[in-house]
Amino acid sequence: MKKITKKPMGKATNNSKNTKASKNTKLTKNSFGQKKNNKEINKSFKKDAKIEEKKKIAKIKKASKEAKKNSSNDNNKIATFNWYPGHMTKAKRQMQEDIKLIDLVIEIVDARVPLSSRNPDIDDLADKKARVVILNKSDLADDKITNLWITYFKSKGFYCVKMDSRKNNGFKALNEIIYEACEDKIQKDLAKGIKNRPIRAMVVGIPNVGKSTFVNAYSGKASAKTGNKPGVTKGKQWIKIKGNIELLDTPGILWPKFEDQTTGLRLAMIGSINDNILNKSDLALDVIKFLYKNYKDNLYARYEITTNEFAPSDNDLIDEQTQIALVIMDHIAAKRGCLKKGAQTDYDKVSGIILDDFRSAKLGCVTLERP
Repeated sequence: MKKITKKPMGKATNNSKNTKASKNTKLTKNSFGQKKNNKEINKSFKKDAKIEEKKKIAKIKKASKEAKKNSSNDNNKIATFNWYPGHMTKAKRQMQEDIKLIDLVIEIVDARVPLSSRNPDIDDLADKKARVVILNKSDLADDKITNLWITYFKSKGFYCVKMDSRKNNGFKALNEIIYEACEDKIQKDLAKGIKNRPIRAMVVGIPNVGKSTFVNAYSGKASAKTGNKPGVTKGKQWIKIKGNIELLDTPGILWPKFEDQTTGLRLAMIGSINDNILNKSDLALDVIKFLYKNYKDNLYARYEITTNEFAPSDNDLIDEQTQIALVIMDHIAAKRGCLKKGAQTDYDKVSGIILDDFRSAKLGCVTLERP
């Protein structure tokens, strides 16, 4: 009996110890496992955070790289950006409807850029209508080249006349040209017994070529709104002119996309594209390049440049023309007080001066393209 009693008690005792030990072992393992899991979770969070941080840094570096690339290629943007507001789309549709009502299309172009300031869409819109091209702002253009352009447009079958609308000259000659251009229409009316029917002409042109100024001067009153910003005229207007002529003024419209970089660049130079969407420093730099190559005497006289020796830049990525243009811009900035702290050139300020001088002919009468 004693043995029997001791044996189960011994077993019971052993079992109790084993159970406690087992419980303690399990608790220890669970506690360690939980701590291990917490560490792994924390490591995972930190790892994810580092990955996200690396991604952010990579995005910032990429954005910075793209910004530098875009900044160096701002002139290329001129060739590809779309600048076709809703009112221009509406104006084009309206012109397509109104073209049936008119006898003649008077197209205003800037004499400094006669081809670049022509909207190719107008040729389609004005198909089979008599055409007159007015080389406006001729006082700002190189007169010898303007005469070459008159010959060019006449060879294409257009009537052409140079004019400075702001000085109110050339309108007598224009009346004669309009009647000559519409001679067939006048004779057909007479054959039908119709006399003195007004000649109806549509005035077209891209923004800022002086279209509204032309209409006001031609009509002898402020019939159309004028301004020095593109797109001032936004509605259709019929205006009576002496000599039995009626004008249909239309908003200036640009075409949706410039296929040629040079076209967009030239339009930007004369101010037909809003400066707010352009890099003015790069634009002014291109003006200096063009003047240095084609009108160096004008450039030197205006900004009192007395040397042809320009220190080369250490930057091999910049071509010689650009290096020279930058040195000239720095010279102009110093002359005009366009400097920041440390005698650094204020390119925004000096660019504004250069563009204003160029557009107002203070740099002389300049034509940007030749026939």
